[in-house]
Amino acid sequence: MKNVYVVRHCKAEGQASNAGLTAIGVEQAVILAEFLSDKEIDYIISSPYERAYLTIKPLSDKLGVEIALDERLTERVLSDKNHPNWRDMLRKSYDDLDICYEGGESSSTAMSRAISVVMEVLNGGNKNIVLVSHGNLISLLLKHFDERIGYKEWESLSNPDVFHLAFSVEEKPNIRRIWAE
Repeated sequence: MKNVYVVRHCKAEGQASNAGLTAIGVEQAVILAEFLSDKEIDYIISSPYERAYLTIKPLSDKLGVEIALDERLTERVLSDKNHPNWRDMLRKSYDDLDICYEGGESSSTAMSRAISVVMEVLNGGNKNIVLVSHGNLISLLLKHFDERIGYKEWESLSNPDVFHLAFSVEEKPNIRRIWAE
């Protein structure tokens, strides 16, 4: 049995890769560390974006477990252009996983890179892993294991959020949202 705790970052100051956490986000990170501290975490992997790293740093410090940074956990870029209808574009990308907007990444491509991280940690020697990323990428990672997950589920994510993926012999994990705002 392996456990992967998929964590969405705490409240952030923006979407840029160097955006930090808000004052509330810093408090949330401390609460999150306490929430995860009894899960026997033996590996932490995070998006290198500042808001993701800062979200899990208090847990890392508390447990003495280093944070591995992985570019594959960065947020999915829908398009490199600002579109007023970006929400409609995002909604469509859950229905057509191969749709790719200008300068962006398709859902299937983003999903593949996120899943490659999960498969690596599952094949490693650790049993209780925290994986920290961003809302759209997390929803696509979850969709890989449960095709019912889509735009509505992305929209209902909170900052932070935590999903417990329990892997046993089966390829598909038991998925539970364990964070309560």
